[in-house]
Amino acid sequence: MKLIGLIGGMSWESTALYYRIINQQVKQQLGGLHSARCVIYSVDFYQIETLQSSGEWEKAGTILADAARSLEAAGADFIVLCTNTMHKVAQAITNAVAIPLLHIADATAAQISHEKFKRVGLLATAFTMEQPFYIERFARSGIEIIVPDTANRKTIHDIIYQELCLGVIRDESRRRYCEIMAALVHQGAEAIILGCTEITLLVGAQDACVPLFDTTQIHAEEAVRFALGGSSR
Repeated sequence: MKLIGLIGGMSWESTALYYRIINQQVKQQLGGLHSARCVIYSVDFYQIETLQSSGEWEKAGTILADAARSLEAAGADFIVLCTNTMHKVAQAITNAVAIPLLHIADATAAQISHEKFKRVGLLATAFTMEQPFYIERFARSGIEIIVPDTANRKTIHDIIYQELCLGVIRDESRRRYCEIMAALVHQGAEAIILGCTEITLLVGAQDACVPLFDTTQIHAEEAVRFALGGSSR
């Protein structure tokens, strides 16, 4: 079994989900008392969020590149960045280490393509919904991304940072997300990407009339597949 290097803390709430899913998957596939071999480097999200808000992505990339180097030095065989938004600086990480980075968008796009969806809605942070680094990654796989309008993008973003990252789950926020997902379906979305690793804390399959692609679950399962001998997609 390969040693998984996890860069987490963005937020720790979703990193905890990664740890649980990865270990559950390893136990399911290997049985008995098996659990995952992993090393976690958890950053201070306050520092990362401050750099996000001020547009200092290069500095944020330097922090995550240093984290990746630490994981490589600890013996990690590959890197899993436990967040969607910070894949904006994925190149800084891959430039810093000799081991591979399993990209969250690639793993999600592969599953969407496998299920033959071509037009999907995206719920994520404003950075992920509005900047090209994420959406263009799906375009390479022939997947068109639909994002909510400006007001709804702000609603989604604010709930992520002001509630979900703090472990706050509110029924009213769930209702708003359901309304936004319904609007995306009305615009032609065949499925919805939960493109922030915290969103799965709030909504699930029962909250939408189309399939949901939970990037946290998909990415964690891809990490296990690779750790147990599969090749990266």
